[in-house]
Amino acid sequence: MAGAGSTAGAGSADRGTEGGGAGSHRDRVRGALLGGAVGDALGWPVEFLRLEAIRQRFGPAGVTGLQGDQVTDDTQMTLFTAEGLLRGGHPEALKAAYHRWLLTQRLSAPERQPDGWLLGHAFLYASRAPGTACLTGLTEHPRYEPAAEFGRPGPVNPHSKGCGTVMRSAPFGLVGLGVEDAFRQAALAAQLTHGHPTGYLAAGAFAALVERLAAGVPLPSAVAETTAQVAALPGAGETVTALERAVRVAAEGPGSAEAVERVGLGWIAEECLAIAVYCALVAGPREALLLSVNHSGDSDSTGAVCGNLVGAVHGLTALPAEWTGAVEGREVLLQVADDLVAQAGGDRAALAGRYPVWV
Repeated sequence: MAGAGSTAGAGSADRGTEGGGAGSHRDRVRGALLGGAVGDALGWPVEFLRLEAIRQRFGPAGVTGLQGDQVTDDTQMTLFTAEGLLRGGHPEALKAAYHRWLLTQRLSAPERQPDGWLLGHAFLYASRAPGTACLTGLTEHPRYEPAAEFGRPGPVNPHSKGCGTVMRSAPFGLVGLGVEDAFRQAALAAQLTHGHPTGYLAAGAFAALVERLAAGVPLPSAVAETTAQVAALPGAGETVTALERAVRVAAEGPGSAEAVERVGLGWIAEECLAIAVYCALVAGPREALLLSVNHSGDSDSTGAVCGNLVGAVHGLTALPAEWTGAVEGREVLLQVADDLVAQAGGDRAALAGRYPVWV
């Protein structure tokens, strides 16, 4: 697929030669996770408001900064995706990780002896409008049986293509899998809760895009390569159309909320991805994050996914420090980011205490 081989090689070299400073692979991984949390927190207060209501409440520019530090299920599930990758990485390990997230939605605080380090953090036990398909997919389908081949509906919520597949999938692109495996593993894991081909293929495309960006591929090239990668698969038409629309609208002029809404509203997977791509293409980190939440759609999810992208492009050091320093769960996010980098570098010894392997 277009660009896949050369990009994977570039990513491996990048991870092997860079340190941890500004612009390094570690900085981009940290930026992807912290940026996602910031976008989530920016969008959460306005998730269910239309654009005109946002402007009435916050002024003509809409939301211009954090209204609080709280993150939602978008950041929570992203962290548990990372944990699943760090505790085995196969679909059953990821399903077990998502069931641990589900436990946080049922309890008010950690149990006395939580299963693993991540479950011990109290901020994860807040329930903030988690997605219905994520909940039903985990509670009503005890067995994992993915679609026989990409392009066919999976057995779990086969008609659902909600953005819950995309908003949790950044870690697949941050753990050194390469663009092919990042795509495949994200798409398979998305089928744990969403069976519509667009839902899981958009998740795969997002993971492959993050992989390219974290390896240092420029955003326009990474989007083009990822679009070509997903276009080669059956059932990818809606995802490809959404990505092409994002690029086309971005080329028309400066970013605006009205243009965001031409790309979509973000409730469904391909629109969530496309809005994030559009915002990242037309603006720098601060402006992109604000643009991604000031619209009439699923503001916390589009903010989270845009934050993952701009963080992977620009690194943590380029994100607004007053936001990354204040967001809920900051230290946990930084630790998980560093653990993903360690995993990508083969340093399992540093991780065993926090992530007992799930078997």
